[in-house]
Amino acid sequence: MGGVEDQIDQWRGFVRRRGAISGADVEEMEDHLREQIADLEAGGLDGEEAFLVAVRRMGNLDEVSREFAREHSDRLWKQLVLVPEADAAGPGRWREPGVLLAFALGAGVAVKLLFAAVDGEFEQIRNLPFVVLPFLAGWFAWKRRTPWGVCAAAAALAAVPFLAVNLYPFQEAPGPFPSPGMTAVLAFTHAPVLLWLLAGVLHTGGHWRSHDRRMDFVRFTGELAMYLVLLQLGALVLLGLTAGVLSLVGVDLEPVLEDWLLPFGLPGALLVAAWLVEAKKSVVENIAPVLTRVFTPLALVMLVADLVVLLVNGPLTAVDRDLLILMDAVLVLVLFLLLYSVSARDPLAPPGVFDRIQLALVGAALAVDTVALTAMLGRIAEFGFTANKTAALGLNLVLLVHLAWSARLLAGFVRGGRPFAAVERWQTAYLPVYALWAAVVVLVFPPVFGFA
Repeated sequence: MGGVEDQIDQWRGFVRRRGAISGADVEEMEDHLREQIADLEAGGLDGEEAFLVAVRRMGNLDEVSREFAREHSDRLWKQLVLVPEADAAGPGRWREPGVLLAFALGAGVAVKLLFAAVDGEFEQIRNLPFVVLPFLAGWFAWKRRTPWGVCAAAAALAAVPFLAVNLYPFQEAPGPFPSPGMTAVLAFTHAPVLLWLLAGVLHTGGHWRSHDRRMDFVRFTGELAMYLVLLQLGALVLLGLTAGVLSLVGVDLEPVLEDWLLPFGLPGALLVAAWLVEAKKSVVENIAPVLTRVFTPLALVMLVADLVVLLVNGPLTAVDRDLLILMDAVLVLVLFLLLYSVSARDPLAPPGVFDRIQLALVGAALAVDTVALTAMLGRIAEFGFTANKTAALGLNLVLLVHLAWSARLLAGFVRGGRPFAAVERWQTAYLPVYALWAAVVVLVFPPVFGFA
């Protein structure tokens, strides 16, 4: 049954990408498909034969989408408006935007209270994710109707890094000016990763073990980044024009910007972007494949250039530390691109040219990661372990495993020996490893390295 279930998963993912078919209708179609398979198996066919015959009997899925669009034309409008249609005009149609506005205002108030109660820029920055992301996670929980037990467990887990970041006796870095030590910087930069993945549990409605739900969260993350950038760019243009106009009449916008617009605008933009992703989901999914096909070849060229720079820069032990840090940032960017590309791809489509380009991208990333690891090990052998070097080494090892297995699965798919579903499942199954590594950096590194 494992093979049949994998094929049904692929079929379900393909149907769900058809914007004119709602989730409830997909479930109804899947029930019908399973009944057909059961009847055919009772007639003597094996599982895979029964699946193929059942799908054929259900007809061409594009035709199914067009039939649904004709019979339920209002669904097409729901893709193009911000507020979902209600059965009748009334307060119900504004319920979701109202709840989201309440969460956004709550996040703004929390940021204002943080800035008023906590002194020191570093202390404020390191606590910012802990006062903003809970409101986004709360909206996830409300929208997905996440069980209270799951919400309580996620909150309890999120409290652990919050206490560590605020109660650990971090030391300041040596120098003429006070600045946080390396373990403090590592803790507050890795804590948001852990918080975001915990918020993902609520985004899945508590069904984190579901491959489809995890992939939806991966897709949501990429689309959220797109919308957030667009909102911020638009806000910068608007604020710049407003400040220019007000300055001509002697009005200074800076106090209002610092005291009100930034504390409420930044978390508000995050929640509004999240709402837009959910409201215009099927429209954005049409943009995603275009973006991945544009940036994947460019990222491949960038990685090859980076690899050449690393190899011709002299002995690997002499590679500059800042260059290695930038290489890690490039590898993380490639990982995001890989995840987003996989989430946007039609799992039933046969392998094509773009899949080979993506395989080359992963191979180039593996080569860069291997060279960077060699350079890091050389520096550690020469200068010893530090918190920063160990964190970079661990991240590269985590990326190495992720990329290596992804390359293996992609190569099998390109050769026709594996379904694309195996590539998808690996991406989402590996996400908890990043949460575990972030937890180690936040909780274990500071005491191990003396909070320096």
